[in-house]
Amino acid sequence: MKKSIKKSIKTVTTMILAMSMLFTMGGCGSKEEATTAAEAVTEAATTAADAKTEAVTDADAKTEAGTEAKTDSSISGELTILAAASLTDVCGELKTMYEAEHSGVTLNFSFAGSGALQTQIEEGAPADLFISAAKKQMNTLKDEGLMKDDSICNLLENKVVLIVPADSTLGLTSFEDVKKDEVTMVGVGEIESVPAGQYAKTIFTNLGFWDAVEKKANFGTDVRTVLGWVETSAVSCGVVYATDAYGSDKVKIVAEAPAGSCDPVIYPAGIVKATKNADAAQSFLDFLKTDEAMKVFEKYGFVKATE
Repeated sequence: MKKSIKKSIKTVTTMILAMSMLFTMGGCGSKEEATTAAEAVTEAATTAADAKTEAVTDADAKTEAGTEAKTDSSISGELTILAAASLTDVCGELKTMYEAEHSGVTLNFSFAGSGALQTQIEEGAPADLFISAAKKQMNTLKDEGLMKDDSICNLLENKVVLIVPADSTLGLTSFEDVKKDEVTMVGVGEIESVPAGQYAKTIFTNLGFWDAVEKKANFGTDVRTVLGWVETSAVSCGVVYATDAYGSDKVKIVAEAPAGSCDPVIYPAGIVKATKNADAAQSFLDFLKTDEAMKVFEKYGFVKATE
């Protein structure tokens, strides 16, 4: 920047000398000489303006760089976030982003079925934030007085899908096809503790054949377990979230849950009332709602909740 300013001063000096020359020639020199001097003044003025612009640009760039490098050190401590298993991949990227901007904060994630995480909070396990894959678990904790009510928000929305192994030859194209005799085993999340399993039961019940599906269902402790079964062809098909399927090249989606067959898949988030670091918990929750974080969620197949 200093170099650019010096350059600007030098060119201004040149311009002044040229102007002086012009006035002198205007009085006693030829018309051609006067014209040449005028052109010199114009060129000097242009150079000075360019130098000034360069100096300002250089200063702005340095200011911007300094801003980018700045981190928020006012928030500090460790946070334990209990999150639905379907958030495993995206939270890894969000952790890196947030910690880069908040050097004093360390994020520790624990992933499992939302029902299991609910139980952990009820039993007093250390936790600062809870992100559930369904409203049911969050509402229960709220009713039990274990969440900060005013912090709870509907963060994300997902889709329920039917998947098969990538090399499957069963020809399934819809949820109704699960009734086929060729389908010998169906991967489903545990009905009592895994929201994806609860959605699956609701879908098949509304379609009128849950009893038939239940007889050949294999129940997993979380949605990632079901995904693994389908990836290895341990089951004929499985019911998972769209975001889980998008992240695997070992499965293919054959159908989305029929419209109206289950409630929207909403992911609520909130601060656990027993948190020991409410400020940092609120800071991270606020970050999850930013456009910056939402772009990352969308990259993994989630969409912003509209409810």
